[in-house]
Amino acid sequence: MLDYFKTILSKVSFDGYLFEKELKKAIKSLVADEVDQLKSWCYEQFGLLYQSILNQCFSTAA
Repeated sequence: MLDYFKTILSKVSFDGYLFEKELKKAIKSLVADEVDQLKSWCYEQFGLLYQSILNQCFSTAA
């Protein structure tokens, strides 16, 4: 599932609203270890573009 969500997030990364929606869905669907992996990957891939969205979504996931 982690790879699936990485693919989806990459495909919707052109739109902040869709990115946030899919990220929230991913966080709800994954187990804690996978969420940690997703968090690292997201900050690496999209940290410059969507840092505020990432901060908000992952702070509520903790």
